Amino acid sequence: MKSFSESYKDAGVDVTAGYKAVELMKQYVARTVTDGVLSGIGGFGGLFELDVTGIKKPVLVSGTDGVGTKIKIAFIMDKHDTVGIDCVAMCVNDIICCGAKPLFFLDYIACGKNVPEKIAKIVSGVAEGCVQAGCALIGGETAEHPGLMPEDEYDLAGFSAGIVDKEKILRPDTQKAGDVLIAIRSSGVHSNGFSLVRKVFSVNESNLARHYADLGTTLGNVLLTPTKIYVKAVMELLDSVNVKSISHITGGGFYENIPRSLPDGLSAKIERNAVQVLPIFDLIAKTGKIPERDMFNTFNMGVGMIVCVDKNDADKAIAAIKTAGEDAYVLGELVQSDEGVIIC
Repeated sequence: MKSFSESYKDAGVDVTAGYKAVELMKQYVARTVTDGVLSGIGGFGGLFELDVTGIKKPVLVSGTDGVGTKIKIAFIMDKHDTVGIDCVAMCVNDIICCGAKPLFFLDYIACGKNVPEKIAKIVSGVAEGCVQAGCALIGGETAEHPGLMPEDEYDLAGFSAGIVDKEKILRPDTQKAGDVLIAIRSSGVHSNGFSLVRKVFSVNESNLARHYADLGTTLGNVLLTPTKIYVKAVMELLDSVNVKSISHITGGGFYENIPRSLPDGLSAKIERNAVQVLPIFDLIAKTGKIPERDMFNTFNMGVGMIVCVDKNDADKAIAAIKTAGEDAYVLGELVQSDEGVIIC
């Protein structure tokens, strides 16, 4: 006998909708299967066989995050197939900062009402993110929360695990004054600072549909651009040069994230004129009359990751990143100081 409860449905939870959503998402999950996957979706746990061949002391690295209020843009535009990429990116881009390779991912979707087709679209984005990151989507959860959130809204979060050899964990304490900071270009606002973005543009359907010449498209299209996933570029980089540290420029911008990868006594000296600021950030600053200091303390400003290498390895590092399909350039250097970040 199939699971069904008329009483539970009357209370706002339709378990059959959940079953349909699972069936619809299976085609997307199948795209992410890697050699370590031992189970399909639907069980009580996702099984993944760990291959530690060539790894002397395997260390697991984990990360969890969500999409934040960027998800409100998806609601207004009724476009749900890209926020899943953001969710994966926010997790895997963190764990690669340790030098780890992502292995698998799990998602969690809480919704006011389970509309199977919408849930499947969300998961299609999660699967695409996993494909870009080279990791497997081995499980997840969709929870229907009537009365807790509006029927047409949802929230999305995820968890990822990766692996690194203990002796290859990136060590910021190996950094020294004169080391070079390399920027890897972002795809846009990524998935941070959207509470401020929504305030600046008084976000609604009409405003998101407005076309801006400087952007080359509508505001909504630019804001909903998925977060770039840097796994391929970072793995290529790690195989090419001695990387000392990596900073993922997320919420808190330059001033909060760069110091997380610095030892005491060293600061990042950023050349302001070197920063290739994307047009969307100029528009945000101009429209909201936001001071530049606040912009660099909130947004990535066009820089998704910052990598630290010896100055003699800078050219080789940039070449490796570009070989992986990303744009990179010298952003600054490390100096003896306790200021953390110096933009000049």
